[in-house]
Order: sequence, then structure tokens, then C-alpha cells
Amino acid sequence: MDFSEKLLTLRKAKDLTQEQLAEKLNVSRQSVSKWESGQAVPELEKIVAMSVVFDVTTDYLLKSSEIDDLSVKTEMLEKQQQQMLVREQRQQKIRECVLYVIVIYLVLFAVYSLQQNFFWEWEWVGKHVLIAEFLLATATAVFVCARKLRR
Repeated sequence: MDFSEKLLTLRKAKDLTQEQLAEKLNVSRQSVSKWESGQAVPELEKIVAMSVVFDVTTDYLLKSSEIDDLSVKTEMLEKQQQQMLVREQRQQKIRECVLYVIVIYLVLFAVYSLQQNFFWEWEWVGKHVLIAEFLLATATAVFVCARKLRR
């Protein structure tokens, strides 16, 4: 892996844009683009600054070593795996939240059905109670989901 490939790999591993890296090195975005495409080579002081930004040695940046290349690629893969794990955990929480909401509204439906059977002669109470129960179920669903997603 040559310098331009290493620079591109390291920048992406740190999740930096060319613009962000350029700001850290006090150069233009076009300079970073030229370095990454192999059209130009940075000055020595910029290589030293890059070693600090990316937390690697200047030897790593300038010399070719398969072990270093593998460690950077491994680090990138680990970061991607961690991001996927976080996304999967978030999706699992959302699925659980949806199930909780379904259960809450099923309980509301069951309670309302029981009330209709026992209090059918008080029709004026049924509509008001249904609205109150629906609001209570909705508040409960929001509370449960908020707690579930916050953890």
C-alpha cells in the first residue's frame, strides 16, 4: 500500500472528510485530494502532522509494511462491526417498543370490551371512558417506549 492509499484508508478510518483533514493540517481540500490520488506528495511537516492526527508513525506513512496495513484494515473492520452492532441493538429496541405498544392497545381493547359487556346500559359513560382509556394507553405507550429507547 503506497502513501496515497494509506492516507485515504486512515482518513476514512477516522471518519474524516477531506475538508476536515485539510482543516487539521492547515491546507486546502484540494491538497488532500491530490495526496490521496497520488498526484502530489505532502511536505515533511505535513507528514509529521498527519502522523499526529492519525496516531501512527511517520515510518508507517512513508514505508510499505503489510503488517501495518493489516492492522489498519482490522481496525476499520472492527469499527464497522461496532457500528453495525449498535444499529442492530437500536433496531431490536424499536421492535420491542412496537410489541409493547401492540400489547398496551390490545389490553385497552380487552378492557373496553369488558366494560361494554358490564356497563352497556350506561352508554354516555362508555364514550368518555373510552377516550380517557385511549389517552392513558397512549401515554403509557409513549412512556414505555421512551424508557426502552433511552437505555
